[in-house]
Formats: sequence, C-alpha cells, structure tokens
Amino acid sequence: MTELLYHTDSFVKTFDAEVVDTVPGGVILDRTAFYPGGGGQPHDVGWLTVGGDRSDVAKVQRQKGRIVHTIDEPLPGIGTTVRGELDWERRYALMRTHTAMHILCGVVWRDYGASVTGGKMKPLQGRMDFEFERMEKELVAEIEEKINAEVDQARPISTRTLPREEAFQIPDLIRTKINLLPDHIKEVRVVEIEGLDLQADGGTHVANTSEVGPLRIVDYKSKGRINKRLVLALED
Repeated sequence: MTELLYHTDSFVKTFDAEVVDTVPGGVILDRTAFYPGGGGQPHDVGWLTVGGDRSDVAKVQRQKGRIVHTIDEPLPGIGTTVRGELDWERRYALMRTHTAMHILCGVVWRDYGASVTGGKMKPLQGRMDFEFERMEKELVAEIEEKINAEVDQARPISTRTLPREEAFQIPDLIRTKINLLPDHIKEVRVVEIEGLDLQADGGTHVANTSEVGPLRIVDYKSKGRINKRLVLALED
C-alpha cells in the first residue's frame, strides 16, 4: 500500500519515495503526495526526478487499488529512489477550490437543508448541484453573501480518520444524495470546517477558510425539477 502523504498533510510539496513496482507507462511508489483524483477533484501533476533526470508526471490515477504515476519512458527500476515535486500553484488552487465547495455545501445544508447531487472542479472554479426546487437571482445573491461571510470568519480546517462504524454515527456526514463510499472502505477520512461543515472526504484542503479568498457565484441553472446548479469562481 502506498502511504498517502496528502491525507495527513495537504501542504507537502516535495517528497522522497521508492519505486515499488512498474506498469506500462508508469510507476507505483511506496509513498506519494500526488492526489490521484476523486470526489470531483482532478488528479495532481508535477515531476519525478531520478539523479539529474526529471520526468513530467502527466497523470496520477488509481488502478486496481494502486496509485500509478504516469511518466515518460524509460521508467526507473524497482528499488530506485525518486524525488517527487507537485505543480504547487495548480495544487494550491485546487485546495482553495475544494474548500470553497465545502463552504458552499456547508452553508446550503445549514440554511436550506439541500443535499448535494453532484459536483466537479478545476483550479479556481467549481460547480455543485443541489436538491433545490427553486433557484433565482435573489437566492443566489443571498448564498453568495453567506459563503463570503464564512471565508471572513477564518474558520480552521482539520482532518481525521475514523473507523467506518464510528464515522457513520455522525449525523449528516454524507452530504451527497447517494452514499458513494464503497462497503470495502473500513476507515473514513473526515474533513471539518470548524463550526460549519463536517464531511467524509478524501481530497486536499487549505488550513483556514480565509485562504480561499473572495467567492463569486458566476452562474446558476436548472438541471431538473429539483436539481439546481451553482457555479463558483475564486480569485487568482
């Protein structure tokens, strides 16, 4: 099993690791800070360096339970020590965006009781769908004001891992309409925005809501009778 450095510290930018296996076009490491994608958050990109040779990490993904780092040939051999480096500007933008989505989700759940039906993000922009029967300009403006107030509150963000049985005793831990956690997952990583939001989540986040910066809802639309989409944008 690869040690997931991003699970305990999203701010790891560089790391040393050992190649434990290879697949066509990629390597598996004993530890990694590269996020392999999931939960609407894209995978990280960056570089792996062996000696003086630096290879682009163009893709990181889970394959049959293992995290594969896609790099150019020739691949380093098993047992080789590599230095991993994230494209930090892109990763940090995704961390800010992911936290912004949790702020939005927390406010909508707290004040309107609407479940999430879907979501996706890219650096500095994300969309989230909710179970709303109505969505109009006045409501959008109200939500935008509320999420920016939560940014200004500078709420601390923390993570912890709990046994599945204990985690699912927390009310409203799963905010999506359907519980997407497979039965084989026995431990659940929980992300908390203090005083606002607590969710099962495997992605990367900033340490405080103040890092997110000003938020704008730049678009909204109906995706069904009780399915409404909000599109969120962050500043550079």
